[in-house]
Amino acid sequence: MKILVIGSGGREHALAWKLSQSPKVQQVYVAPGNGGTALSPTLKNIPITDLAELREWALAEKIALTVVGPEQPLAAGVVDDFRANGLRIFGPTAAAAQLESSKAFSKDFMQRHGIPTARFETFTDPTAAHAYIDKIGAPIVVKADGLAAGKGVVVAQTLEQAHAAVADMLESNALGVSHNAGSDGVAVPRVVIEEFLQGEEASFIVMCDGKNVTALASSQDHKRLKDNDEGPNTGGMGAYSPAPVVTPQVHARAMREIILPTIRGMDKDGIGFTGFLYAGLMIDEEGKPKTLEFNCRMGDPETQPIMMRLKSDLVDVMMAATSGKLDTVELQWDRRAALGVVMAAGGYPLSPKKGDLISGLPKPEDDAVVFHAGTVLEGEEVRTSGGRVLCVTALADSVKQAQARAYDVSRGIHFDGMQYRRDIGFRAVK
Repeated sequence: MKILVIGSGGREHALAWKLSQSPKVQQVYVAPGNGGTALSPTLKNIPITDLAELREWALAEKIALTVVGPEQPLAAGVVDDFRANGLRIFGPTAAAAQLESSKAFSKDFMQRHGIPTARFETFTDPTAAHAYIDKIGAPIVVKADGLAAGKGVVVAQTLEQAHAAVADMLESNALGVSHNAGSDGVAVPRVVIEEFLQGEEASFIVMCDGKNVTALASSQDHKRLKDNDEGPNTGGMGAYSPAPVVTPQVHARAMREIILPTIRGMDKDGIGFTGFLYAGLMIDEEGKPKTLEFNCRMGDPETQPIMMRLKSDLVDVMMAATSGKLDTVELQWDRRAALGVVMAAGGYPLSPKKGDLISGLPKPEDDAVVFHAGTVLEGEEVRTSGGRVLCVTALADSVKQAQARAYDVSRGIHFDGMQYRRDIGFRAVK
């Protein structure tokens, strides 16, 4: 069986790494992949980014299954296109991917279907947005309505930060947001401004086949750049699994009040959901979860520790999920904890450096794997090519031991300007 993974990040490296372990697999291709997938003896990079060209390649190569990693191809309709051409692919359609690609669509959907989330208003007019911020006060959350590679959310602690976020998103587009089109088909800068929720965040990720839902192991991401959750928001500086804040009671409540109503609501709206559904949750002191956001794909860096803990054959799971038979599989998890530390380029998240030589990369071990994201292989040298460069991921009997193992491996790796947090997993360890 030949399998294709679309994407070039750490999430895609981890998915491809896990898929390649199946005895049913002849070859796993990654398009376009990165330096880590290029180095792997079990993976092969395909330098194609155009989706129509990739579909023709997949047809010619008789690819049995395609798994989509990032949000951009999903929003662009790769699932619709592949399915229309008889190719088996795991992910949501472009219409379903609006749960992530449009914050305005997502918030309106949640409000319509009674899914717990923060109170909000949507704006296209900067003057009205600034006035609303002055009226509500800080802390307050400003979200760009469009794809922004994980950097389109500003949790503003002050009015100045909130006003600056509106200016960046609605006026200058300093964050490089891919704005969504309005009713006339023209791209319109839009922001969602919502109340700040107190509590502890967790990543709640499930697989859906349009009808059945299977939850993955719980995890927790660290969005802020610096230790103690300080500094700007990023795409994620590290993650661990399981997340102690997701107790059995919280898990049951999230499924009952958020996940299942979302799948039913999408179906009711005529937009059946297939693929990974990621609910970013804020869990208050009473264990009540509210939805911060939806993503229509696996999280990055949550995928890396989750894949380290998954004992089931991911190919079997994917084949069931793309056949409407997800209810026939039960996922098996390693009882141990996994933790991943992201090593980011100098200047990340606003202006990451590229082209720096990476030294000290270790060989993968049973309990520690360095997943690549922003890397490229030039000859025999691995160099940086993006903001989040590596995710050093380790497996151990506890989060504290996994943390120690991951940082032990991290200390041997070097590239100019590298930055990483020293406290990934601190909530679980505490």
